[in-house]
Amino acid sequence: MVFYIIGLGLGDHLDITVKGLEAVKTCKEIYLESYTSILGINKLKLQEFYGKEVIEADRECCETGIDRILENVSADTQNNYAFLVVGDPFCATTHTDLFLRAVKLGIKVEVIHNASIINAIGCTGLQVYRFGETVSVPFFTEKWKPYSFYPKIKANLDHNLHTLVLLDIKVKEISEENLARGKKIYEAPRFMSTQVAVEQIIESDKQLGLNAIDEKTKCFGVARVGFESQKIVSGFLHEFLEIDMGLPLHSFVICAKELHPIEEEMFQFYRNNQQKID
Repeated sequence: MVFYIIGLGLGDHLDITVKGLEAVKTCKEIYLESYTSILGINKLKLQEFYGKEVIEADRECCETGIDRILENVSADTQNNYAFLVVGDPFCATTHTDLFLRAVKLGIKVEVIHNASIINAIGCTGLQVYRFGETVSVPFFTEKWKPYSFYPKIKANLDHNLHTLVLLDIKVKEISEENLARGKKIYEAPRFMSTQVAVEQIIESDKQLGLNAIDEKTKCFGVARVGFESQKIVSGFLHEFLEIDMGLPLHSFVICAKELHPIEEEMFQFYRNNQQKID
């Protein structure tokens, strides 16, 4: 028996590796993680492609149901199981935790890797090894505005490193009001846009008084990486307040203060392309 953790890549159902697909075909149950990221195609399309049922592992499942799943896997010594991850396994702490829990139960785990936004961000032309710590920007609310991500951006800039900014997604969330009333009513899905992310980044800089960004801060916005509709735009930070990147998922890059000549050429290339589109 093998418990596979399989990366699906960034695009559609065809982005799974041959090795990953062959593993899926041997599995009794297949779980699709939809908590840390969202696959850009319908689950039914996956089921048709695999010829097997796919069980969605949403936030509730990942936070409270994983132990039950692993106990069932551990008790079955005859069949293989698969946990499908958008992008690449281990790019989220959730998947590392899953791996450790499985290993501690004596389950044989095999990880099959794939592309993720962490390496695919090289599509901007920025050198991947010049990226510092990746940050995640959560949706601000009236009562909750965590600025803790922002000093990491400043630290990267101080070290002349790029910052990959991952944007929040809200899927199968329950409002505070419904939660207090014990009502299991899910809110409509929300996906942070680059425009909202930039608004919150600018607010964070002002509130913390770090002055890490200004009108000369160069940035990239990317959307739907890996799909035919992929969009890459370069510009200065404040310009992204007006740039519509279209449908999700979006990611953002705050560039290092100094760009390599090739990076600068790519920045100008995507900036010129955007002006032609406009």
